[in-house]
Amino acid sequence: MQDKKFDPSLFIKNAEIESLNEMQVATLQSVPANQEIILSAPTGSGKTIAFLLLLLKLIPKDHRGTFALIISPTRELALQIDNVFHSLKTGFKITVCYGGHKREIEENNLAEAPAVIVGTPGRLGDHIRRGNIKTDTIRLLVLDEFDKSLELGFTEEMKFIIENLTSVQFKILISATPDSDLPDFLKMTSPKILDFSGFMEHQIDYFKIPFRGTDKNQKLHNLLCQIGNRKAIIFVNEKNTITQLKHLLKEEGFVVADYHGSMEQRDREISLAKFRNGSVNFLVTTDLASRGLDITNVRYIVHYDLPETSQIFLHRNGRTARMESSGDIILLIDQTKESPDFLPPVLKEFRFKENLSIPPKSEWGTIFISAGKKNKINKIDIAGFLMQKAGLKKEDVGLIEVKDFYSFAAIRRSSMNYLLGLGKDQKIKNQKLVIAAAK
Repeated sequence: MQDKKFDPSLFIKNAEIESLNEMQVATLQSVPANQEIILSAPTGSGKTIAFLLLLLKLIPKDHRGTFALIISPTRELALQIDNVFHSLKTGFKITVCYGGHKREIEENNLAEAPAVIVGTPGRLGDHIRRGNIKTDTIRLLVLDEFDKSLELGFTEEMKFIIENLTSVQFKILISATPDSDLPDFLKMTSPKILDFSGFMEHQIDYFKIPFRGTDKNQKLHNLLCQIGNRKAIIFVNEKNTITQLKHLLKEEGFVVADYHGSMEQRDREISLAKFRNGSVNFLVTTDLASRGLDITNVRYIVHYDLPETSQIFLHRNGRTARMESSGDIILLIDQTKESPDFLPPVLKEFRFKENLSIPPKSEWGTIFISAGKKNKINKIDIAGFLMQKAGLKKEDVGLIEVKDFYSFAAIRRSSMNYLLGLGKDQKIKNQKLVIAAAK
């Protein structure tokens, strides 16, 4: 085990983080004195950085085999953890495993045991049963958003996984809520409780928009006109509502993206890429987006449908005011119905401006590129292609995201037609590409 002189400064510099916050410092200081930790802090407060730095503090430089297993309730959260770990530039190998990802690729990545494995319960259990994950060297177990895993019905898989981790010395449980029940199979004896559940609350303002009967959609229309080009996530309770809202808003001239569990994985990633890079400023979604998504600069959370539980309310709101930023929570309140008792007791009424109009389209568009990490393509390769071969200027290229077998890049909408008109025989690193508008 590494000693207490662990210095996180290089890692946070690699990840372009200026300094650690109070919660992250407390997490780092809690081990090795405490081998069991339950960390409660709001989404967006930096919990992923906290437990990954703790992992790096604990892992011996000469450790052989897999040292840490991180269990995530969703593929999106697993991928986020993977991305954050890579941003730290640790030198340790990490493998991510989740349903919908080719198992053969994961098996190849697991053949030489990575230092860190992160994944969803179902896929991790499958790999353990097949002998692809060797559990005897695993010393650290992290359960991220563990309460969500239990809600989603992963209890039996998690029990199976944990029963097979016979050499675990450290257990870290992460949640946004401090009052989650612990199942017996976790075998937590005397955990250290780090309760930062009220952390950063001062950065959020709450507003209500009262409505009666059929004027709910008109109120949403006015709200989005006033929000303009600021990012907003619009939460609904049913995916059928997403289809209806998306159709209605598009007919009215708004540019929106949707996100829900019935979408194909690539379609989900296209929606998130557009929202992240600013091609689309409004994301209409179910509670699938309430956890595990790391999207910066989301100013508004709109509760089109009120959440059904206090935990859902908490996690939805955690999509804004992330890491030192501020945010506004806006609730559409049906005046003919009783509101849930977990809503803030005092809600300021949202005031609309006069002469509202549909916001103009974003100046950014998103292109799809048929190559990714498994093709040995990276962000620098794509940026070089766009600027050198396609003639775009640096300021015409926005956020680039590289997935396993394809990538997304934001470019100025004014350059889209020229880029797409270059033809099909374009190459990066001598590999033929398909370049198209992401739809």
